[in-house]
Amino acid sequence: MQNEEFAISSKQVVHEGKIAPATVVVRGGKIAEVIAGSNAQPGVRSIDVGNLAVMPGIVDVHVHVNEPGRTEWEGFETAGRAAVAGGVSTIVVMPLNCSPVATHIDALSQEVHAAEGTCACDFGFWGGVVPGNVAELRKLWAAGVLGFKCFTVHSGIDEFPNVTSRDLEEAMPVIASLRDGRRNGLLLVHAEDPKSIEAARGPSGLDGDPRSYRKYLASRPSESETRAIEMMVEMCRKSGCRTHIVHVSSGDSLALIAEAKNAIPGFSAETCPHYLSFAAEEISDGATEFKCAPPIRERAHREALWRGLEVGVLDLVASDHSPAPAELKSLQEGNFAKAWGGIAGLQLQLPAVWAGAKERGCSLEDVARWMCEAPAKLAGIEDQKGKITRGMDADLIVFNPESKWTVRGSELEHRHKATPYDGRSVLGTVHATFVRGKQVFSSGEIAMGAGLDGTRAFAKEAIGRWVKRSQA
Repeated sequence: MQNEEFAISSKQVVHEGKIAPATVVVRGGKIAEVIAGSNAQPGVRSIDVGNLAVMPGIVDVHVHVNEPGRTEWEGFETAGRAAVAGGVSTIVVMPLNCSPVATHIDALSQEVHAAEGTCACDFGFWGGVVPGNVAELRKLWAAGVLGFKCFTVHSGIDEFPNVTSRDLEEAMPVIASLRDGRRNGLLLVHAEDPKSIEAARGPSGLDGDPRSYRKYLASRPSESETRAIEMMVEMCRKSGCRTHIVHVSSGDSLALIAEAKNAIPGFSAETCPHYLSFAAEEISDGATEFKCAPPIRERAHREALWRGLEVGVLDLVASDHSPAPAELKSLQEGNFAKAWGGIAGLQLQLPAVWAGAKERGCSLEDVARWMCEAPAKLAGIEDQKGKITRGMDADLIVFNPESKWTVRGSELEHRHKATPYDGRSVLGTVHATFVRGKQVFSSGEIAMGAGLDGTRAFAKEAIGRWVKRSQA
């Protein structure tokens, strides 16, 4: 199945907003044809996967790989393997927590060098916006970043300081002026208001009860997200800069986001699998594998986020994969004040989201829209990635949507295995992943070549390449 020319047939191909029997013909790393029904192609290697679904590869636009500089947290080798094992064919890498952070050209070059020949899936990059680096933004855009990321609150590392409204007043018009074809520059925003957080924490912070999840949750209230989004709506309105709110955690923000999307072109928002999967009421004290920022909120917020996705207030789902070594996660001590805030979930996002989606009556077409098509469009690579359509990259996954299984963290490909999904039941198994027509992962069910013994296998070569903006 590593041939550059083959045809794959299924009774469930996710194509043009529906699921139907079809045959996808792949030639030269591209989708050459999508033919209705199961059609063997003369002279072309064919495989029929029966009732297994064929979907576009997941496009994850929110991944912290941390290489170079913090490869002990993650890295392109382990992140790439986790990605393709979970059906992710493209990742877009955040400008932190690598070191140096990607706020200038030299740092971006180091990221590219680390990824090439190492990453199993395709990769793109966001540049960073920090106080004082406005002069670097045009250079980063010209070099090929897909957009820019900033924080309105401390990022967790001092090398990537948060911006103020004054910094944004300087940076956003510059980003708005950047252009490629039909597309202007894009700003992604971690939206939390530091004043709201400071007021909620009080003078003692989490001192005295640092293992309490309830206290950690109260220290980053939903109001902090709403206040920061209010600021970004106004900044977007004034500057005309396309603005995307990352990892929305609070249902209280949805009305504001809906109003902004109706009034301002280019305003969008995402949520993450962990906000759709977990609820604060279920998190035990000391369970720092659940710590993230903004925090996982109560069940009512989770259900509101699902409704926001279903009606289109939220545009997409992205992992915000951000693992760290056990000592930084304070796994032994269970100290939320000390623990790094990040969820390890890159490999698990598709079965986690599908489990919740199916339970709520959503379809695989919905999941493909949220996790493939919309992220590709956000990143400006929608004529390359995110859909099963003629001329697109042959990024495909073979997925069993009926397979229920229990996550075992020790079996994951992430560098660090601690994850809040450990022991959780999820739905759907990735049997094979193709990147530009090359099979890069097999669960053992769909052979990659001679000698496969039924165990998981990865391609011997890391074929991932740097994905840049479409020019159309």
